[in-house]
Amino acid sequence: LNLFYYGSGNPAPWNETMRPGDNKWTMTIWARDLDTGEAKWGYQKTPHDEWDFAGVNQMILSDHKVDGKVTPLLTHIDRNGIMYTLNRDNGNLIQAAKVDPAVNVFKKVDLKTGTPVRDPEFSTRMDHKSTNVCPSAMGFHNQGLDALDLG
Repeated sequence: LNLFYYGSGNPAPWNETMRPGDNKWTMTIWARDLDTGEAKWGYQKTPHDEWDFAGVNQMILSDHKVDGKVTPLLTHIDRNGIMYTLNRDNGNLIQAAKVDPAVNVFKKVDLKTGTPVRDPEFSTRMDHKSTNVCPSAMGFHNQGLDALDLG
């Protein structure tokens, strides 16, 4: 595909009340053309990241059947506690799900929009005291290497 993939980090300042909006293009998986450096696509995993997840973890590239057709895939386990699988040619979301039921900052990922559905109980906003937030600021999955079992 002649693309390279990488993740961008979290927005600043960490105090989410001071920076309204989605904070594009933080917390994004990027695909860029190797020859020109031009961005082909970007997928933002945590718009307005309020937990400091810094989604720069490893991307696993593979080819698997999706709807009966071999598709180039990118799989990424993010510090936000969600594993994403994207079509690595066009950035379309194939699937996204929590990697553990303990993840509580999001209820789920809306597969039509690709946006995680927040649970306001675990927000870090200034007018709210949240406890037992999962993942913590360290993230669910830090920057260790991953393996994919196609078993």
